[in-house]
Amino acid sequence: MGRAHEVRAASMAKTAAAKSKLNNKWSKIIYMAAKAGVPDPDLNQPLKKEIEKAKKEQVTADVIKRAIEKAKGGSQENYSPIRYEAFGPNNSMFIIDCLTDNVNRTYTAVRTAVQKVGFKLGAPGSVAHMFTNTAIFSFKGLNDEETLDTLIMADCDVTDVELEDGITTVYAPNTEYAKIRQALSDAMPDVEFLIDKTTLLPETYTKLEDEDDIRHFHRLMELLDDVEDVQDIYHSVEGLESDEEDEE
Repeated sequence: MGRAHEVRAASMAKTAAAKSKLNNKWSKIIYMAAKAGVPDPDLNQPLKKEIEKAKKEQVTADVIKRAIEKAKGGSQENYSPIRYEAFGPNNSMFIIDCLTDNVNRTYTAVRTAVQKVGFKLGAPGSVAHMFTNTAIFSFKGLNDEETLDTLIMADCDVTDVELEDGITTVYAPNTEYAKIRQALSDAMPDVEFLIDKTTLLPETYTKLEDEDDIRHFHRLMELLDDVEDVQDIYHSVEGLESDEEDEE
């Protein structure tokens, strides 16, 4: 069928694998949120919040339902959050957040991925102190000055507000997430957030210019993404994302 068919088939397989990884990630998160409280989003606000996030990432209703039903069924599965820190090309920094039911398995898989590209894991705290837990919101409707006035009136602590191409973006400490979201929703009842999340942002960025460094970065991201227990990867590399993120 030719090269075009092979490329298309490979792309479809890669997309399917990424979708499976996404579903697995949110299935664990929703299951744990449901198990930690009442398995009903109307009565369990943390569960409701996680379901909203999952839907924004286009996780299907069936995946969400199965995770909640699993919690209702009294499953004894239990997942623990664990964080690994690593150094990559040109001394770039990585934080690798996992959710696992077998710490030894996850540690071995993550360490193998990092070492396979010639890099190493750091001690706990060796990288994390260089990242800031940040709430980010992007939307249309209010400009930067109007947004800042609205948030100040709501007694919100804001790090920065940017306006670019008609889109306003708010950066704030993660502890302000709920307060800022409520203030913006009150000011714009019909607001649709383009970005609505908390994440880890590096205090300083690393620029990769050497072709080998760039290749090693992408390879490391691919290997970590293949580890089933890896939930999120944060890094300090400027202007580069994984192949999966580029395709989205």
